[in-house]
Order: sequence, then C-alpha cells, then structure tokens
Amino acid sequence: MKSAITITPTQHPALFPLREVLRYRDLLYFLTWRDIKVRYKQTVIGSFWAILQPFLQMVVFSIFFGRLAKIPSEGVPYPVFVYAALLPWTFFSNSLSSCANSAINNAGLIRNVYFPRLITPLSAVASGLIDFLLSFLVLFAIMIYYHFPVTIHFLMIVPLLCGVIFSALGIGTLLAALSVSYRDFRHIVPFMLQIWLFLTPVIYPPSIIGSKYQFLLNLNPMAGLINGFRSAILGRMFNWHAIALSFAVAVFFFIVGNFYFARVQSRFADLI
Repeated sequence: MKSAITITPTQHPALFPLREVLRYRDLLYFLTWRDIKVRYKQTVIGSFWAILQPFLQMVVFSIFFGRLAKIPSEGVPYPVFVYAALLPWTFFSNSLSSCANSAINNAGLIRNVYFPRLITPLSAVASGLIDFLLSFLVLFAIMIYYHFPVTIHFLMIVPLLCGVIFSALGIGTLLAALSVSYRDFRHIVPFMLQIWLFLTPVIYPPSIIGSKYQFLLNLNPMAGLINGFRSAILGRMFNWHAIALSFAVAVFFFIVGNFYFARVQSRFADLI
C-alpha cells in the first residue's frame, strides 16, 4: 500500500509567502506571459487594445461629460483631465477583475500542482501592469498635443502606482478566495466596478463633492490615488491628506485580502 505524500508550504499560511513567491518566480513569469498572449490571441490589432480601451473611453467621456454635461475640469482640457484618471482606473479595474477570477481560471493547475496560490492573482496584476505601461504612451501624445510639460511631479507616479497595486491585489485576492466558495462573485464584480467608477473622481474633480463628504470620498482607496495621479501629471500641488488616507485603506485591504486568501487557499483544490 502506497503512503500518501502531503506537500505543504514552508511558511505559516497566514503570512505573505514572499520567499515562496520568489522561489516560484519562473512560474509567475510564465503565467503573466500566458495571460498576455491569451488576452490578445487571434486579435487583429493585438496589444494595441491596451491603448485603445482608455483612449476610446476618454473620447466618449469628453463628449458626454466634458462637452455636453459641462463637468468642470479644474481649468485644464477635459481630455487631459479624464485620461490622467483613466490610466490608473483602467489598470485597477482590469487587474481587480482578473484577480477575482484568477483562482477559478487556473483550476487545473491548482488541483494538480503545488505552488504558492498567491501567484495566480499576482500574475493577473503583472499582466495588467504591461497594459498600463503601453497606455502611458498615449498620455505623452496627449500632453504634447495640449502643450503640457513633464515636471518633477511625475516622480510621484511610482509610489502612487504602488498604492493602486496594493489596492487591486488586496481586494482582488479577497474576491478570488470568495469566488472559489461563492461563484456569485463572478457576476458581482463587473457590476461592482461599474458603480465604483462613479464613486471615484475619474470623470469629475474631487472638489465637486462638498467638503463635508471629502473624508468619506477618500475612504475609497482609489479616490486619493487617482487625484494624486492627476496632480503628478498636471504638475499641481498634491492633497497629501487624501493620498495618505487612500493609501492607508489600500494597505489595509492588501493585508486583509492576503490574510484571508492564505487562510483558505488549502481548500481551493477541493472546491474548484
């Protein structure tokens, strides 16, 4: 009679398995590259879709909200105003959606092979980061067209992007773990992101919300981060209080999401 062999992680399951993720970095690279290739497989324009999505959104929002609805844009051309926010928002929404389905989409791998399960949502965010970098090229073209200079404020994009990653990965891992047990979340996430877009100052400035509700607005982890992106791109003063509050909420979700994911990941193979 053959004895059963149980493969267990080398770290405590409730901790972020950074060491194990580094040991399996080749798998992370493979899954990231696979996600990118699958996303654009058999498409006519390929990775150009990464540029086209936020650009078309900018055009539609500029027509309906900038020109027709006359939403204020803080004295800058509305296309620049809205595209500066669409960059981080598109990255966040696409990454969150991919993260939420990452465990289910890799069911065959999870059932048959041991690896740090956190690699599946990590690869979803990493592939979204490639799209973000590609769509950044359009931003430079828009800034050149509207004569906006690149200032030293641009350096703040890196820490702000880290905040967006924390937020997407934290909430994404939480939803990924919940989606394994409750498949309803596969239908809830797209609807949730549609509402979330209008609760975030993407198409309107934060000043349009009364000062009485600014604190509640910044409890949205994307609110202060997106406003910070605008300030970095447009070379304006930063609202450090809003950025700090949104960043703190993003880190909170990152800790909670990864803690819950680590606690329940041992049951994934049985439930998927």
